Amino acid sequence: MLRIDDKISIQDWEITEQFVRASGPGGQNVNKVSSAVELRFEAATSPSLPGPVKTRLKRLAGRRWTQDGTLVLQCDETRSQARNRDIARDRLAELIRKALTPPKRRIPTRPTLGSKKRRLKAKKVRGEVKAMRGKVDPDT
Repeated sequence: MLRIDDKISIQDWEITEQFVRASGPGGQNVNKVSSAVELRFEAATSPSLPGPVKTRLKRLAGRRWTQDGTLVLQCDETRSQARNRDIARDRLAELIRKALTPPKRRIPTRPTLGSKKRRLKAKKVRGEVKAMRGKVDPDT
């Protein structure tokens, strides 16, 4: 069981882990040992997560979210299979924790009178600079 917070915990049957061969350094050992982990969490059908959390999780997951609603995380950071498994589970927990907090509503603000005046003055100065770039009349 993976504890997210005091209310939400993910059961072991919701997570499937598959160990695959990792890329990168490892010498001759890299061809023999499957130390990388691919963690799959059936997020769309999970009874542990409420609906709005699933929606936010889908947005946060991005490419890691499959068409059938599975969240796929891969980890091949270390040469230890157990350590990679722990890292992948920690990443899943952290992603779900981020999805738990709803985004703050943006309160629209109005520009101050001073900022409006500064903007208009800057536009006027810029316009005067451009006006001076006109063709020079040889008669004058």
